[in-house]
Amino acid sequence: MSEGDGSAFLDRLRDEGARRYHDEHPFHRRMHDGALSRAELQRWVQNRYYYQTRIPIKDALILAKSDDVGFRRMWIQRIHDHDGAVGDEGGLARWQRLGDAVGLDRAELVACTRVLPGVRFACDAYVHFVRDASLVEAVASSLTECFAPDLMVKRIAAWETHYPWVEPAGLDYFRSRVRQGRRDSEQAIAFVLAHAQTAELQDRCVAALVRKTEILWHLLDAVAMAGAAESR
Repeated sequence: MSEGDGSAFLDRLRDEGARRYHDEHPFHRRMHDGALSRAELQRWVQNRYYYQTRIPIKDALILAKSDDVGFRRMWIQRIHDHDGAVGDEGGLARWQRLGDAVGLDRAELVACTRVLPGVRFACDAYVHFVRDASLVEAVASSLTECFAPDLMVKRIAAWETHYPWVEPAGLDYFRSRVRQGRRDSEQAIAFVLAHAQTAELQDRCVAALVRKTEILWHLLDAVAMAGAAESR
């Protein structure tokens, strides 16, 4: 694959991802405009937590696909980021603090007893996709991380402006993902560009990224529809 081909492939990934990313979902727009009620914000935090619990599982599946110790050493950091390590709090614990900050019962949040069926279906579909995909396709599906840091910056500003009742410490998860998301996306892009060497494999990587954006969009659809049904 020539340098020009790699550039075109990267442009394709970025274009498809940016056009389909869930930052443009109506629910996210309402969130960032300050239009969500307390109940709606709580519902999103509660349901999104289930997605957070799936992330280290899908990353463990990606690890298991690789025979390259260098890759595994790099990728395992993602599991540590979410699960935490000895003496170091991870993303799941930070999300639990977010739940505290919006007034959720932590035990109920962690038990995932109030997760909507549509959200559970979407999140489990992501794990199943990663389980069945090739290594490079599974990594490509994670490239929504390219767009997450900017969304986190926007979200922090919106929450501080529009939802002052949320304890500031609850936003630590979003703050941590700005740095982690940039690091993770750079690593994943480098891997995909190096290993998707044919037009067919590049098409499959783009399709994997599109599939991930659809899963994230479906999660928000389910949360938004639950709120709409409740308000009738």
